[in-house]
Amino acid sequence: MNKKARNWMIAAAAVVVIGGAGGYAWMTSYLGNNVEIESVLPTEASSNSASTTGATAKAAEATNTETSGAAVAADDLNGEWKIADTSKVYFSVKTSQEEVNFADDKVSGTWNVDVADPSKMKGSGAIEIDAIDSGNAQRDEHIKSDDFFQMSQHPQATFTADSFEGLPTEWKEGEVYDFKMGGTLTVKGIEKPVKFEAKASYQGGKLLLSGTTTVTFEDFGLKNPHSVVLSTENDIKVQLELSLAK
Repeated sequence: MNKKARNWMIAAAAVVVIGGAGGYAWMTSYLGNNVEIESVLPTEASSNSASTTGATAKAAEATNTETSGAAVAADDLNGEWKIADTSKVYFSVKTSQEEVNFADDKVSGTWNVDVADPSKMKGSGAIEIDAIDSGNAQRDEHIKSDDFFQMSQHPQATFTADSFEGLPTEWKEGEVYDFKMGGTLTVKGIEKPVKFEAKASYQGGKLLLSGTTTVTFEDFGLKNPHSVVLSTENDIKVQLELSLAK
């Protein structure tokens, strides 16, 4: 082997070593799921099988024991509801190592309910991008940057709901109802039609809504993050966990 070829091989090996070290540092900075998804429906498991806290479950159990099965008057359901500050929106991505959850607890919006005429039902909500939290500051700052959510230009992501399929006209206290909810998800100013598989329940004077849908990085002009040592699936699971109050 001549000297020139040997130098090229040494240089190539150095690139592999440096690239591997950089990839490893990138991986260790972004690994680790620190967020458990909590459902607003205590009697239901959240979509990633995370359980609710003991205090929440006990409170819900007490409420359900006292009032479960009682008919709910239409006037109690119909009208405008506001998203309470206990609500959260989650999104999750699967890497080659694990599933990582992100939570956002800065959720606002209103919902108009008409159980007799679902075509009159509408909903809208927004999350503050700055409130996205995965329990890893470096990872969170990266996804808020111009590489992903472009928070400086688009500080909010929004959802508008305009179709509701499968909701009953008569409700019972504590009963959980499956339905489908369609609408538009807007991220970075890009609109995407979506449909949520959802559940709703009226409990203790609150309207509780849990729903999931799946979008992709490409839907919103986002790059699928990956390195030589860590890959990410293209799908992003979006999960609404909303508590609404009049």
